[in-house]
Amino acid sequence: MKLPELQSGVLIRRYKRFLADIETQSGDTITVHCPNTGAMTGCTEPGSIAYYSVSDNPKRKYSCTLEIVATDAGLVSVNTGRANALVAEALAQQQLAPLANYAEIKAEAKIPDGGGRFDFLACNAEGARAYIEVKSATLYIDAGRGAFPDAVSERALKHVHALQRMVAAGHRGVLIFCAQHCGIDQVSPAHAIDPAYARGLAEGLAAGIEVYAVGCTTDLHTMRIDRQIDFTI
Repeated sequence: MKLPELQSGVLIRRYKRFLADIETQSGDTITVHCPNTGAMTGCTEPGSIAYYSVSDNPKRKYSCTLEIVATDAGLVSVNTGRANALVAEALAQQQLAPLANYAEIKAEAKIPDGGGRFDFLACNAEGARAYIEVKSATLYIDAGRGAFPDAVSERALKHVHALQRMVAAGHRGVLIFCAQHCGIDQVSPAHAIDPAYARGLAEGLAAGIEVYAVGCTTDLHTMRIDRQIDFTI
């Protein structure tokens, strides 16, 4: 996936969830949009090198968007929307082995029994369906271990329940953790942060939900999924 052209600066602070201040290379302070609703634990340390994109859309209140933050453990794409784009690219190129035999991929598929949308619906030539939900993992614990979520997420738990219902209806329910923190090589539920989600995910696994985790790499010009990594409950 090609990234927008990025400018670098120094992160001053992230606040009000959707805003961050950055000191540019010229020494100016700008306020940028932060496309991440999570706690971004470990990704918002003041003084970190930050990379941001610039939009020419005159209707935007903040023309710049925080994209990547450098940490001691690796670069982190904090734009959660890019996780879906990365997985979409990998699905289209049949790079995800557990889903390689699905030729038709539809984004933003309605949950059949209501309650929102899944990120993807994959169908094969026989008409079999796989409902797919993607979650961006950026919380780094230590020694290559990452976790999800970084804050209590009722929405994420609802998606687990919805995938479980799809499995009960005879379809595949697939959850993909996309580790946008390039230093993460293993993903687990964040038991201490959201125990309800951890319990719900364990129940979903027992009921037949498939869970996979993938790792990413970036050179600040492109970003791609380059490996399947371990998921542990």
